Amino acid sequence: MARTISIAALTLLLAWIVGGQALLGRIDPALALPILALAMLLLAVWQRGEETASRRLNAFALLGLLLAAQALLGVALAGSAGWRQLALVGVSGAAAAWVADRLVQRRWRVRWLPWFAGLVLVTLWFAAGHMLLASLYRPALAAAGTPAATMLTGLPLRWSGSGDIAAIISSGAEDDPALVRLEALGPVALVDSLTEQVPPLGGTLLIAHPRALAPRELVAIDAFVRGGGKAVLLADALSGWPARHPLGDPRNPPVTSLLTPLLDHWGVLLGSAPTDDNAVSAIAVDGAWLRLSSAGAFERLPPRCRSFADRRVARCPIGAGEAWLVGDADLLFAPLWSPLVPGAHHLRRADTIEWLAARLWPGAGVAPLQPLWIRARAN
Repeated sequence: MARTISIAALTLLLAWIVGGQALLGRIDPALALPILALAMLLLAVWQRGEETASRRLNAFALLGLLLAAQALLGVALAGSAGWRQLALVGVSGAAAAWVADRLVQRRWRVRWLPWFAGLVLVTLWFAAGHMLLASLYRPALAAAGTPAATMLTGLPLRWSGSGDIAAIISSGAEDDPALVRLEALGPVALVDSLTEQVPPLGGTLLIAHPRALAPRELVAIDAFVRGGGKAVLLADALSGWPARHPLGDPRNPPVTSLLTPLLDHWGVLLGSAPTDDNAVSAIAVDGAWLRLSSAGAFERLPPRCRSFADRRVARCPIGAGEAWLVGDADLLFAPLWSPLVPGAHHLRRADTIEWLAARLWPGAGVAPLQPLWIRARAN
């Protein structure tokens, strides 16, 4: 039993370090899945001369200890055991135990073959485990025929690699990762003005730290929301988005929010940004995990608004519609939310894109498995 406990503890440690739990600030039991073959193979080698019943008992004991420990850590650190993830680890662990036991108990004619087979098993299991998790954490796409989300922004999301037209033509478009990810989940109509291009019926509006808007554009936004539309507004009191052009160049994003007239009309007041310009904070909003940079708080909100994370995010009914207000445009900045490995949805740093997708398109952004973020990391 001492060996079983030791291997269970080693597996938990590897999941914490190698699995990415510590680095990502998460306690997902599923992040232990790619390491299960190594744990079960080590146990199978240690109990090679024991009876079949004893080997099976130890394998199930190891798996039970691992699941119990992960469940307790999940409840203590994230407020959830992650039952779907535990079930996945349980089934996968049983399969890994059976394969490892068959490999070790088999009689090999060549002495080095079992070592080679064990290395292959651990390597393939590790790769396959990450591929499986990437698919299980992949957010759902918007349904076919869903109206496009109309996006108006002053951030350099399109052709962000260069401001030179000749360079764009020669090298092709280099869209920002935030725009690429959003367009991969649902239709996006990136517009320069709302004077004539208003969201279609049933569509949504994403206003991400735009440049100065004409009065009739502000009126169009207000009318759209009050008429039953849904909008997400990113209003930054002090944007930290990197400037790609010299100071004062109008192609750079606005330094501060220019949506004050609209917010005033809605009874909203955005406060100043924190004095620490590099302050990155993690917040929980409706179960999602967002990372902000120097986010401002809404000092005044209408009574019907619901606020989150010390009023840095708010959900406000406006007429027949609703608006989500975020006091930070850096929310979209890729280093704050992108996964450690491109395409590895299970290794993401935040739920930013998934959270936005769920508000822009009905049914989008949801995945079979959700990260279990450690609550103590939130500010």
